[in-house]
Amino acid sequence: MKRALISLATLCLWGTLAAQETDTSAPKTQEAEKFVFTDRSSVPYTSIKNQARSGTCWSFAGIALLESEALRQGCDTVDLSEMWVVRHAYYEKAVRYARMHGNTNLGPGGILEDVTYIAGRYGVVPESVYPGLNYGTEQHVHGELDAVIKAYMDAVVSNPNRTLTTAWKEGLNGILDAYLGTCPETFTAPDPRTGDPKTFTPTSYRDALGLRTDEYMQFTSFTHHPFYRPFALEIPDNWNWSLFYNVSLDELESLIDASLAAGYAVGWASDVSEKGFVARLGFAILPTDKTDEMSGSDRVRWIGLTPQEREKMLASPEGPMPEITVTQEVRQQAFDNYQTTDDHGMLIVGSAVDQYGNKFYKVKNSWGEERSLYQGCFYASRAFVLAKTTGILVNKITVPQAISQKTGM
Repeated sequence: MKRALISLATLCLWGTLAAQETDTSAPKTQEAEKFVFTDRSSVPYTSIKNQARSGTCWSFAGIALLESEALRQGCDTVDLSEMWVVRHAYYEKAVRYARMHGNTNLGPGGILEDVTYIAGRYGVVPESVYPGLNYGTEQHVHGELDAVIKAYMDAVVSNPNRTLTTAWKEGLNGILDAYLGTCPETFTAPDPRTGDPKTFTPTSYRDALGLRTDEYMQFTSFTHHPFYRPFALEIPDNWNWSLFYNVSLDELESLIDASLAAGYAVGWASDVSEKGFVARLGFAILPTDKTDEMSGSDRVRWIGLTPQEREKMLASPEGPMPEITVTQEVRQQAFDNYQTTDDHGMLIVGSAVDQYGNKFYKVKNSWGEERSLYQGCFYASRAFVLAKTTGILVNKITVPQAISQKTGM
């Protein structure tokens, strides 16, 4: 958020296929009836999940991307375990934390490529095999787990023995096993293509789904690094120093559009602390009028607006409220002054227009379907996406040739 450097994990705590050219009118509420969205394109995606009270949106978004990819390749609908990824990522983050003598980020947050990185190393498993709920709740509530891991690793790196013991990694695994569950070496599940029961390892199940985790690439658009060269994006949750290819703002948009046109979903990391982000009402926009900033959830910011401001944000009968003109400079300034931070990971699953013909993207979220006008999805305006995106994750097969040549892919 803008008032403090809050990582993706913090704002992540907020907690069927759409046919082409279908009207997706919101239920008739005073606020929602101002927007009417018409889907222009759609890619396969699975059911909406709920990250509940965990800072693991990055895993839900990355797993949603892999599930979409499996559908695209003709597999049966699968429900993959987000906590399998979280468990292995937490272990690797802790090992990195020890190697850095505690001078790096250790928390529940992450980035989209963490999912493909973990899936490439450890495979994937169905949700039924590894639900990650080993601590007495029906939904993901990670406050205690996050605190325990941080306290444990701080004790380790304080080095009271003047050298690290041979036992601390086993102790870390014990904590992760206690909270999230032990990791199975094999399991039985329906074959994703035939439906017949079969015994898999996590890596053989990944391969049966046709998931090639080395085919995914991250892109961003900032001017503090040269264009067309990869760099480690300076966001707190990029604990693994993953590389992003840097492209122009127009090219970032073309990457999203090309992926959707080819039938591929797009992993999307974005700032969602703008008061124009109102997931409960199904939209995210960047209106030009500026009012005093408010902290808290999207609902708190929305309630804090005056009726006049709400009316303007939602579009008056004469037309939608003008949005900010997004330039490379505007985008860079917002990143440099903490107005754009790595808040939330989601999945772009289609494009749409509102009733005035303005371009929007359809986004699959991970906050459940309750109190959501579009069954867990929402629509983000072109301006919002261009201004607030910190990074995207796409299959490199969809990258336009001109960008491939410039980046030396």
